[in-house]
Amino acid sequence: MKRLKWWAVLAVVLGMSNAGAQQVWKCEVNGKVNFSDKPCPQAGQPVAERSLQPNVVEAMKPEIVNAAMGRPPAASAPPQSVGNACPGDGEIRGMETRANSTTLGEAERQFLQDEVRRVRQCRAGQGRYREADWVISREAQAAQTQISDRARYDARLRAEAMHSAADPDEGDRIARRRIAEEKMQRRQQQQLQRMHPASYPAS
Repeated sequence: MKRLKWWAVLAVVLGMSNAGAQQVWKCEVNGKVNFSDKPCPQAGQPVAERSLQPNVVEAMKPEIVNAAMGRPPAASAPPQSVGNACPGDGEIRGMETRANSTTLGEAERQFLQDEVRRVRQCRAGQGRYREADWVISREAQAAQTQISDRARYDARLRAEAMHSAADPDEGDRIARRRIAEEKMQRRQQQQLQRMHPASYPAS
């Protein structure tokens, strides 16, 4: 069937050539041979009817073949956008419930609320997340109920490092907040030193 179709195209092109409506040209451009419906800008020659073969028709410009077949011009395929792998609506609802739990400390609750916001940013197309990234986030969320302060903190750091790699804007936000927290901790320590100088001997 495909071979018959190309022979039909060949017959149409030959018919157009015989009628003078469509001449096929064999052109040489930069050492490469192309077939065109327009005279060659450089070296080239019209193709004789007897020398046309089905493989020549296949090598011709797509718009010539489409016109001969009575088909509309081929549209170029739109570029494929790279999408994010993001948690679904059900998972977001569960995260929101945990983020509002009164049994969590302030730092843990803030982290979970941040994770909800980051999921919504992902759903809006921000960043470049993989499913493996959200595995790290889920582990960090689960770790916020552990007894060890260090375990909770380390898990948050791992999640924040993942977000920084996947979303530069979120990485900037995390870095700015971390700097602000460090400044606040230094101010609090300085206040404690002024209030209780005996507890903080001069170094």
